[in-house]
Amino acid sequence: MANGACRAAGFLPAACPSRPKPEPPLMSNTHAVRFHVLAEACPGLLPRLLQPLARRDLVPDAFQARREGELMRAEITLHAMPAEMVHLVAGNLGQVVGVLEVETRRPEAAIRRAA
Repeated sequence: MANGACRAAGFLPAACPSRPKPEPPLMSNTHAVRFHVLAEACPGLLPRLLQPLARRDLVPDAFQARREGELMRAEITLHAMPAEMVHLVAGNLGQVVGVLEVETRRPEAAIRRAA
């Protein structure tokens, strides 16, 4: 898609699929983070889990989800996330409809939060 077609399709120029996104500058205050989410299995859950990242222009390095009966377990991994955004994203994940629990794991600590 050319830039004009991206705008017509509703994409912002930076989010245009055909345009390579520049690598974010390496920040000295970044952390590797894994968000473990337990939620009710329902249609639309998985894209809603990605919205808190997309709003902050973050792309996960890995995203895995597994249904366990009426529940869904998801793991969202980022190798370099700005430290000041970790608790914001965790809070937003906890506010997603159907989310029961969010656990944030970093190499140096594990933080558990009930939704």
